Amino acid sequence: MSERVILAYSGGLDTSVAISWIGKETGKEVVAVAIDLGQGGEDMEVVRQRALDCGAVEAVVVDARNEFADEYCLPTIKPTRSTWTATRWCRPSAVP
Repeated sequence: MSERVILAYSGGLDTSVAISWIGKETGKEVVAVAIDLGQGGEDMEVVRQRALDCGAVEAVVVDARNEFADEYCLPTIKPTRSTWTATRWCRPSAVP
């Protein structure tokens, strides 16, 4: 087995092109890893297959939807003793 490089793969044009480029530049096999956070849009199986079609020797989709919701989303909207923390979500939209 030859050496491998792991690529955080979005399924977009840039990371799709990167699969071939990294393989050619390094001489290593590329393993594409996509993370499903529940973002919607394209089916993750289509994303996985695209990575393989672009030359990845292996493509993995990690289902992190529950962990992302439980560990990152919910804590930002739960009220605390001092303030309703949903204001964290509003601040970026208030900046021009």
